[in-house]
Amino acid sequence: MGMKPSERVAAALEHRQPDRVPLFEVWIDNDDLVNQVGGGDLQRTYVELGLDCILIPNQNPPGSNAWRDGVDEWGRVWRKGWYAGGVVETEADVERYTPPLDLADRCFDPARTEQVMERYPDHCFIYGSHVAPFTSAYLAMGMDRFFQDLYKRPAFIHRLLENRTEWCIAMFERAVSLGAKLLVLGEDAAHNGGPMISPQMWREFVLPHHQRIVEEAGAPVIWHSDGNILPLLPAAIEARFAGVHSLEPAAGVDLEQVKREYGADLVLIGNVDTAVLCGSDLEAVRQEVRRCLTQGAPGGGYMFSTCSSIFTGMNLEAVVEMYRYASERSMY
Repeated sequence: MGMKPSERVAAALEHRQPDRVPLFEVWIDNDDLVNQVGGGDLQRTYVELGLDCILIPNQNPPGSNAWRDGVDEWGRVWRKGWYAGGVVETEADVERYTPPLDLADRCFDPARTEQVMERYPDHCFIYGSHVAPFTSAYLAMGMDRFFQDLYKRPAFIHRLLENRTEWCIAMFERAVSLGAKLLVLGEDAAHNGGPMISPQMWREFVLPHHQRIVEEAGAPVIWHSDGNILPLLPAAIEARFAGVHSLEPAAGVDLEQVKREYGADLVLIGNVDTAVLCGSDLEAVRQEVRRCLTQGAPGGGYMFSTCSSIFTGMNLEAVVEMYRYASERSMY
């Protein structure tokens, strides 16, 4: 008899070699896939795809403009569902655009979460949030103002990062209280050319907040970031993250190299190029699966995942085939 999904994930997090590589995905944001594979049920979709983890039910708080139109509770500006800037500039703005911590309760659905856990008791339940200090700060201020103020008003930036850290911890603690066993910090910090700020500035402004989040969250924390985060991986180890997710190949992240240099300290998750999932070449999908498993799986400490999420526009047949084939090929 093989391992239960939760046991498989636990083994990978401990850098042990499970019976097969865990299949992992944080966010599934493709309604067509949810309808066709999960019958409209997001959590069932994770299970039907063969994933070992399930994202616990969560939502934006009632009345939020996030991903809609207008200014949301964090000071982010949205136009027709797309991010369009930030309005936070002063201490008064920070207060205005910081929800009370008890609003975290309204970001979850305890009754629905309990039902899902009773239905799928063997799975690993996860929670992922982009209410992260660095990302929340630059989106709240607008990127131009934020990066200028790193130099002009460092004390204000420290204050805003601390504010967002408090909220991040509140969200994580609430998720853990509902049964989440693994947390994902959605903290996008890089583009294809490298980090948005230098490793030295990262250590000054961001690392202390990440260390606090990891210490107080109540469950292992995975750091998610798109882009070329290689220069920041030593800081990820210092923060004591359990692992890193994304490892975007289009940004030049070589899974084999990262495994060799950082695999002893960080669980590696991802590296599947989402470009192949937007096409119809299923053999290209299988080739990408083989590459990631060959480079990431040896010795354990790797979980198979896309380098991003399952988003609208992907070829559903390619997505289903990716997980089917990964399950078939991932036995140790």
